[in-house]
Amino acid sequence: MSKKYKFLDEKLGGAVGMRTEESIQITTLKNGLRVATDTMPGAESVVVGAWVGVGTRHEPWNANGVAHLVEHMMFKGTKTRSAYALSTAIENKGGSMNAHTTREETAYYARMLPEDAETATDLIGDMLRRSVFDEKELDRERQVIIQEIGRDLDSPEDCIFELMHDRAFPKQKIGRSILGTADVIARLPRAAILDYVTRYYTAANMVLVASGKITHADFVGMVRKRFASLPVGVRPRYEKARVSYGMARGERETEQTHLILGFAGPGYLAKETYYPAQVLSVILGGSASSRLYQKVREKRGLVYAVSAAHGGFSDAGIFQIYAGTDPARLRELIPVVCDELNDLKRNVGPGELARAKAQIRADLLMGEESVMRRAERIGHQILAYGQTIPTEDILKRLMDVSQEDVQKAAARLFARRPIVTALGPLGELESYKDIAARLRG
Repeated sequence: MSKKYKFLDEKLGGAVGMRTEESIQITTLKNGLRVATDTMPGAESVVVGAWVGVGTRHEPWNANGVAHLVEHMMFKGTKTRSAYALSTAIENKGGSMNAHTTREETAYYARMLPEDAETATDLIGDMLRRSVFDEKELDRERQVIIQEIGRDLDSPEDCIFELMHDRAFPKQKIGRSILGTADVIARLPRAAILDYVTRYYTAANMVLVASGKITHADFVGMVRKRFASLPVGVRPRYEKARVSYGMARGERETEQTHLILGFAGPGYLAKETYYPAQVLSVILGGSASSRLYQKVREKRGLVYAVSAAHGGFSDAGIFQIYAGTDPARLRELIPVVCDELNDLKRNVGPGELARAKAQIRADLLMGEESVMRRAERIGHQILAYGQTIPTEDILKRLMDVSQEDVQKAAARLFARRPIVTALGPLGELESYKDIAARLRG
């Protein structure tokens, strides 16, 4: 049974509502900054982090990559600490610190022993509030990111997903590379970076999260000391995503041909259709017992890697099937995949549905043991929904998905014109028209 917790708001001076997720408390400071904790008394560590509601889709048109560059530069020195001092302050305590950028969010987080939670909070506050973006450090980091871009271009497994997003969202910010492009990173002026931080790293657009062995009152006190003067700001606006279709080909001399077959899917706010799509992806290619793994790899030996996933943004999603195969077997692979997609429109067995639900349930519940996963869940959910969603509510929605729901999801998704992305030797790749015709079978 979940315990109730108070949803506090300093501007109103008290409890303004009740939620029913065990251990979680949320306080809103006077400047609008939300401070959330997930107290785990039995944990031996704590994760402290800041989740910022800004990513690639919020970048100016002439500054693709600035979100990721800002993430890097936050570690490169503040008014009180050098880059080395930041890293040693964490590592002298035995902790670790990292960050990531996505198309809609940027997150900074540290994992420490519970007694060092204040150190982690102080460091993240120093980075996000007092980073200096020194020109020499900036020039060095430009070269680091340009090498990172080159590394991904050399990796077809990474490159094909960038190619797919570009094809799915043509001439849209959400479809651009998270890393940016080398020419933009090389010339992006410091003033543009500072403007980006001033505009988006504000209280209205940020959530401070602690998960693990920490009390809510203690963490709120730590955050208030360091973030109470953070400007209020506003949530950023962005253009509505428009999923396109078609084929993107990347001819390249590689040992394998890499293929993604994608379809426009629901965003994570479309709960009625989002959850069936998640279950469908597990049935189709989410594990070693999934349809594609068994039919494509185990029975025919056509691939080493094959998978299916549904990735959702706030207002759109992409259901995608990935496979890497011997170029000579590409013509044999595509019909098998299309046959399975067509079959799922009509046939979903009770056994495979139950197995997919068991895998989803186990993954969610096992994730409850991880202080990092719980922190990530809170940060994302508050940015996305304005509140946390109890795990039991998510599980109920997923467990309530029926065979008919999955078949309807397959019929709806796979009736759409596909997004075909291929990278490698493509002599055996069928035309877009022929692949699309197979999916109408």
